[in-house]
Amino acid sequence: MISLHTASIDFVAYHLCLYIMVAPNLSLLNLISTLVLGEHEGGFLKPSTLSALSAASSISKDNSISILLGGSGSDLEKAALHAASVHPVVSQVLVADADILTHPLAESWADLVHMVQKKDGYSYIISASNSFGKNVLPRAAAILDVSPITDVIEISETHLFVRPIYAGNAFCTVRYTGSDPCMMTIRSTSFPSPFIPTDVETNAAPISQVDLSTFNKETHGKSRWLKLISQETDRPDLGNARIVVTGGRGLKSAENFKLLDRLAEKLGAAVGATRAAVDANFIQNDLQVGQTGKIVAPDLYMAFGVSGAIQHLAGMRDSKVIVAVNKDADAPIFQVMDVLNNFSQEILKYEEGENARILKMIAS
Repeated sequence: MISLHTASIDFVAYHLCLYIMVAPNLSLLNLISTLVLGEHEGGFLKPSTLSALSAASSISKDNSISILLGGSGSDLEKAALHAASVHPVVSQVLVADADILTHPLAESWADLVHMVQKKDGYSYIISASNSFGKNVLPRAAAILDVSPITDVIEISETHLFVRPIYAGNAFCTVRYTGSDPCMMTIRSTSFPSPFIPTDVETNAAPISQVDLSTFNKETHGKSRWLKLISQETDRPDLGNARIVVTGGRGLKSAENFKLLDRLAEKLGAAVGATRAAVDANFIQNDLQVGQTGKIVAPDLYMAFGVSGAIQHLAGMRDSKVIVAVNKDADAPIFQVMDVLNNFSQEILKYEEGENARILKMIAS
């Protein structure tokens, strides 16, 4: 009887020690949670938010992901419904209904993120590396007293990230060793929007209202929204287009850029430009592609009269296929291109009128 009793004690002690060793790791996995700062327009999440959602899902399989939406009115309600059913990895949708959050002002949104983080204690806070994320996340990180990691292109481990440096000519591996939350902006082109088959049914995540009773709106008067100036167009958005047609200083005039614009219209493409073309007033600056412009990664990138400066390559080098059309055989763009400038001769077989003029001009 004594030997049996002793054996039972040893058995219990062994399993107790095993539980003590394993339990912390299990709890660590179960406690991982991520807050995605969501953008919406017309009642739908923007593609940049879907990319941020894709990045969040790559952190860990056991990751509780919440999407934070702000604004007011019917568009916010529709966007919340869309977010709740956009992907099965979404655990919760948080809705902050306030007029001051309709526009992405840094002061109000940073205070909102701080308030939500203090209540729920997320492990990660993620936003796209666009004007919204670059505006809000650094200020929120300063309030929370953590160091954000910007422009992440790869999540190797739970706290190990890869980001480009030197205009994309080198990649830096960063390990985050600070306290929670780990805050980061991600490059949307590196995290494609998650694909969900149409025949797969997903259960909608719960939608919760954020308690704004302690949200002091009077402290957000340092900046105010005036107006949005944008051109009405049926073209695809430059940052998400499958085909991008870009012109550089080699087009020589704004009139020639209009010809390029017609080509893009026929191809169903978005129009881009280099900084040199923008500085020469050939086209508006919101279409600039590059380190100080927009980052794009379309299926097809067509560069007309683009030399290929480092700053420009940083914004389009991830494109699936790059077509370079340039009279200068030594242009740096040819170091990253996939198709040579004689490609224009093939297009000429299918192009007529004004669209052909631009190709003939550059190929000559």
